[in-house]
Amino acid sequence: MRFEQPLLEGTLIRRYKRFLADVELADGSVVTAHCANSGSMATCKEPGRPVMLLPADSPKRKLKYTWELYHSGGSWVGVNTHRPNALVAEAIAAGEVPELAGYASQRREVKYGRNSRIDILLEDPDKGPCHVEVKNCTLLAPDGAVRFPDAVTERGRKHLDELMELAAGGGRAVMFFLVNRADGEGFGPADHIDPAYGERLREAAEAGVELLAYRTRIAPEGIELAAAEPIDLGPAHELAPA
Repeated sequence: MRFEQPLLEGTLIRRYKRFLADVELADGSVVTAHCANSGSMATCKEPGRPVMLLPADSPKRKLKYTWELYHSGGSWVGVNTHRPNALVAEAIAAGEVPELAGYASQRREVKYGRNSRIDILLEDPDKGPCHVEVKNCTLLAPDGAVRFPDAVTERGRKHLDELMELAAGGGRAVMFFLVNRADGEGFGPADHIDPAYGERLREAAEAGVELLAYRTRIAPEGIELAAAEPIDLGPAHELAPA
C-alpha cells in the first residue's frame, strides 16, 4: 500500500484532544494534523520524535495534514488506523496471506452481528464466507512484545463476542492483528492494560475464532505486509497493571 503522495517529515510537538497533533515541519513552521487514532497511542506519541504527515488533497479539509507515521527510535510505526483494513485487504487479494487464500471475492464494511460491520468479508461458493476483523497494533510493552489493546476497549470485546457467535454457528471467523511496527518481538494481549480483553481473546480462540498476526514493513513511501508473527496468548504476569 503506497501513500497517495509524498509524506512530509516533521517533529512531534504534542498529541491532544485525541484527534489532533501539533507538528513542527522541516522548515520550522508548526502545523496541526488530524490524528486518525482513537487509542491511547502509548509508546508512539513521545514529543520530539520524528513523524510523517500526508498532505490533504481536498481543499474542503479543515486540517491540511494527516498524521501517518511515528518513529520510535527503533522503527517507523503506522498510527493512522484508517489504513490497516485497506492494507490487509490488498495483501489478501495479492495472495500474501496463505491462511486466507483461495476466496473468489471480498467486500469491506459489511453489516453483521448486532449492528456491526465486519472489516473484510471473504466469499466463495465452495468455501463459504469468512469474516475478518482487523486490529492495528502499536503498543510496545515493557517485556519487549507488541501487544493489543493500548487502552480498555469494550468495542473490541464486542467484536470478539460477535466472532464467537459466527464460529459457534459453523462459520469461519478470523481476528487479524496487524503488528504495525518493526521493533519488539512477539505478539500477545495487553493484560496489563485490559485484562478483560485478554480473557475474552483466549475464550474466542477456544471457541474456534482463528487468530492471525502479521508484522508490517514500513517506509515513508508506503506500508506492506512482511511476515506472520507468533502469538502468545499467555498472560503477561510480569507486567504491572496500567
